[in-house]
Amino acid sequence: MNRKLFYDQMSGDGTLDYELYLNTKTLLGCQSKFEDLCNNDELQFQIVHQVEELWMKLIAYTLLDIDDYLQQQNTNRVLTLFRRVHTAQHLMIDQIALLEIMSPKEYQEIRKRLGSGQESPGFRILLKMYQPIWNSFKENYLDKHNLTLEKIYDSEYNHGDAYVVAEALAEFDELFQKFRYEHMQLIHRTIGFGSKSLKGRPVEILEDGMRHKFFPELWEIRGEMTDRWGAVYGTKRDPLGGHH
Repeated sequence: MNRKLFYDQMSGDGTLDYELYLNTKTLLGCQSKFEDLCNNDELQFQIVHQVEELWMKLIAYTLLDIDDYLQQQNTNRVLTLFRRVHTAQHLMIDQIALLEIMSPKEYQEIRKRLGSGQESPGFRILLKMYQPIWNSFKENYLDKHNLTLEKIYDSEYNHGDAYVVAEALAEFDELFQKFRYEHMQLIHRTIGFGSKSLKGRPVEILEDGMRHKFFPELWEIRGEMTDRWGAVYGTKRDPLGGHH
């Protein structure tokens, strides 16, 4: 197969309506030229990370809309948009499997050109957006209606608007942690966990991030409820079949 012939055709001419609308000429030119790739896996590596940045851009853009609808208490729109966010998060997690195809040696060749993943603009902006989202939820779904997490999850539970939005927030938080976990496993697989990052910091710094929850209150309420229920029926219940 004539590689150069196909290489030259992969980006298209950029003149058709579809190409112009999606700006494919620029999009497909965002990766290194084939002759400049350090190995055959670098194109995959670049594309996966570029796509991750696009998903995070979409997530951040959607979170801005979600914040507006939280302030309006438009629950249907909030849930619909969170479904988009959650779907994009699942796609981000699934894409990591592509990078596990690389051998550790192939990754080392790519790594020479790479900065720290902590420098990702999409990742950094998402780390800033969760607090305003939580503030809008608390103000408009809890405080405005004299509700607390304890009430919507337990003593006044009715599966209402505040509850379903809280669960959407919890899923966003959970999926972000799953993405971090899969990223951590990828690091284990490619460079090992005891090594230092290219910025001279130990990669254990990522473990600290995995312990960080966006909405700790949503996770703490579950434990508080379990302890409270346990105080009523006992932390260790009798066997279902009775005493033997």
